[in-house]
Amino acid sequence: MKLLIKGEWVNSGNNDELEKYNPSTGKLYGKFPAATKEDVDSAMDAAEESFENWYSMGSVARSKVIYRARELIEKSRNELERLLQDENGKTTTEARQETDGVIDQLQYYAEFARKITGEIVEGDAPSRKIFQYKVPYGIVVALTPWNFPAAMVARKLAPALMTGNSVILKPSSDTPFTAEWIVRKFVEAGIPDGVLNFLTGRGSEIGDYIVEHRKVGLVTMTGSTSTGQRIMSKGSANMAKMVLELGGKAPFMVWKDADLKNALRAFIWAKFWNTGQSCIAAERLYVHSGIYEKFMGMVSSALSKIRVGDPRTSDMGPLINKGALQSTEKFVEDAKEKGYKLLTGGERPTLSGDFGNGYFYRPTIFSGVEQDSEIFQEEVFGPVIGAMPVESEEVLFRYANDSKYGLASYLFTSDPNLIFKASEGIRFGEVYVNMPGPESSQGYHTGFRLTGQAGEGSKFGIEEYLKLKNVYVDYSGGPLSIETVREDMLD
Repeated sequence: MKLLIKGEWVNSGNNDELEKYNPSTGKLYGKFPAATKEDVDSAMDAAEESFENWYSMGSVARSKVIYRARELIEKSRNELERLLQDENGKTTTEARQETDGVIDQLQYYAEFARKITGEIVEGDAPSRKIFQYKVPYGIVVALTPWNFPAAMVARKLAPALMTGNSVILKPSSDTPFTAEWIVRKFVEAGIPDGVLNFLTGRGSEIGDYIVEHRKVGLVTMTGSTSTGQRIMSKGSANMAKMVLELGGKAPFMVWKDADLKNALRAFIWAKFWNTGQSCIAAERLYVHSGIYEKFMGMVSSALSKIRVGDPRTSDMGPLINKGALQSTEKFVEDAKEKGYKLLTGGERPTLSGDFGNGYFYRPTIFSGVEQDSEIFQEEVFGPVIGAMPVESEEVLFRYANDSKYGLASYLFTSDPNLIFKASEGIRFGEVYVNMPGPESSQGYHTGFRLTGQAGEGSKFGIEEYLKLKNVYVDYSGGPLSIETVREDMLD
């Protein structure tokens, strides 16, 4: 594996390498370069040098490169699916779905070639006009996470490139090989040298340096809130634009008139999709007190049937690394110490062979959890959740909104009045009513509070990568009348 700088695949400046382990087996998966600050400088120079030509090509020509990359990925999608299973631990279904998402997003953003528009505004005189049009920021730094290592790369690269920016991509060190595979498809698709650069390495060594670099115009990042706050602080020196999708603590709300089987289906997906490692994962379960015992019994029975193990044959795969496994276990131990009732799970599964060393954990749920508990207030990011009964709409909304995050939320009810109340009263960027996620390419993926800034997806998301420029024009041809300038000054 190598870095991509100005169209050339190269080793890091000091030939340093990092190791990546397979989360299903705990065995070494491969090694990848640890880029240096000098590598960052080289990538910035390449992105800067290539920017004007890339932008001047026009949106239609740029879209053809993205379309071509899409075609190449679709043609070799089996390779990408295998990468997602081996490097990330995704199940067969999850790997297929994420690959579908990559293809869909490249298609969606490439279709904006003729859809980016501006305005002509009347000036303060009949012969004056204000032309308002959108231009790229220049160099975009894209920092992508490990939990959806292919989809997030596509969701950042496609709009950034479509709008004429040049890009430096740095993926998570937990999933560098998936990102490299996608970048190689863009190279094969004919993207000009320097327009797309690819760096891997330690965030502790190049993370701050890359976001605070004076040449950066925009930083787009998906990850933890603490990392996002640090990026905002470092990038503020150069007033770089920030597109940040950070933490989530989604409430999953089941009301007394809900279709319970549909609610159960959606809950299983919302919580245990990708082993609970998702910003839109259900992290708190609120159920109307009148149906609480019945629904919890349904949940317990269903979770005990989820098969955990080999991602190619199971329903749920491993956590991403040993640290994530230990963090999950800490949440469970804390809940046990608080005296919450463990309904099912709460332990590692016993697996044979190589999988016995993988980072697996059983689907786990606690009942009777208190609102101010750690499991209800901090992002778990694993297959563990707490539940509590709720008696009134007022308490439901208050508890749901009682979070420092505000990305996704879920509501199951057949009451149209409650649906409309929730659409206004639930202070989250996304409210899924009687359905599961994930977000669509044409939806604007955004949140409130510590979930981040700006958003991705839809026409609003692509406009995040564009800056509005104003050109004032007077076409009268006559003498200008300016009060502070006397005519005798001009003689």
